[in-house]
Amino acid sequence: MTAQPLEIDFVSDVACPWCAIGLSSLQQALARVGDDVDARVVMHPFELNPEMTPEGEDVIEYLGKKYGRTPEQIAETQAMIRERGAAVGFAFGARTRVHNTFDAHRLLHWAGIEGKQVPLKAALLQAYHGDEKDPSDHDVLVEAARSVGLDAERARAVLESGQFADEVRAEEHEYQAMGIQSVPAVIFNRRYLVSGGQPPEVFEQAIRQIVAEAK
Repeated sequence: MTAQPLEIDFVSDVACPWCAIGLSSLQQALARVGDDVDARVVMHPFELNPEMTPEGEDVIEYLGKKYGRTPEQIAETQAMIRERGAAVGFAFGARTRVHNTFDAHRLLHWAGIEGKQVPLKAALLQAYHGDEKDPSDHDVLVEAARSVGLDAERARAVLESGQFADEVRAEEHEYQAMGIQSVPAVIFNRRYLVSGGQPPEVFEQAIRQIVAEAK
């Protein structure tokens, strides 16, 4: 039986914990459907905190100002996120600071050209959410690139040159114009949207239904 082609556009931010959960869930769902689907996953940029300064900000202060939450409410949410992450095999670390992710998105754009976009995204999510590394630090970004088989010198050259900034901003504007206001936003075949860090079962059900309709 021929595998059904499936385009998956994954709109997300490295700074988003639900994106780490969502990507792990999506990958588990794709493993479950196996050879029935020939999936092509493309990462697209979204910045939760585009105005963040280079030094970053304490996560409790930032979330308190942005969402009006108390430290206790934030702790409860983070505990729930850790639990949801563990259920899909993603171990969250402390995540005590919020950082700017624009350079990470530029590097991800280049990784897409090199055919390593999804593994780099997973490595960056692990670096920030799992290992509490700064995703705006070029050394962190280069090491993540190296870890997935990308050329470290070329990665650093991309970062230091400012390359792909216009492309990233254009993509951000494109998805904002489509009405994407929160992430992860997972779009199948440019028609079907699944929002949020859903469990694998939700993604699997959506994939099977979309494939069945395509046939």
